[in-house]
Amino acid sequence: MPWSFALPQGVFTSPLLSVATPIIGGTAVALLVNRNNTQNTYRDLRQPPLNPPAWLFAPVWTVLYGMMGYASHHATVTAANSVSLAVREANAKAQTLYTTQLALNFLWMPLFFGAGRPASALGDMALLVGNVTALLANWWSADRIAFWLMVPYYAWLGYASYLNVGVGYLNGWSLPDKKRSE
Repeated sequence: MPWSFALPQGVFTSPLLSVATPIIGGTAVALLVNRNNTQNTYRDLRQPPLNPPAWLFAPVWTVLYGMMGYASHHATVTAANSVSLAVREANAKAQTLYTTQLALNFLWMPLFFGAGRPASALGDMALLVGNVTALLANWWSADRIAFWLMVPYYAWLGYASYLNVGVGYLNGWSLPDKKRSE
């Protein structure tokens, strides 16, 4: 198999590792960035209509990370059991798309809260949405269960994009330094 930017195959083939990897990775990023008290920063920012309470993000992301992890596992197992070479090749591309979307996802919080740069975070979000769109197109033809497991995440990314734009616009596209350093 040619080189690709993907998590180790063992992560995809193990249901436990496939679910735990995004949850642990997302939690680690949140804990590292949260040293600057992101919940207080979030509450202090001017918010667009329909913004959720700060406490809602952790449980929503935990469920979404678990679903996306299981989707990656399901697609891998489906491809491994397929007689179609096209499905197996599509899975190799999907694993790279999955890994890159995870990296882009993990980058958003440090850009938004860590660096206080909502515009940069929005650029990251645009790349993330494009990446997940390509992943969904791949899974639509290769594994419909994996596709449907990712749909809530895709919808949440749309909502998160709305919040990113709203908060960015209402706060002059930067977070005040004093709020990030509290």
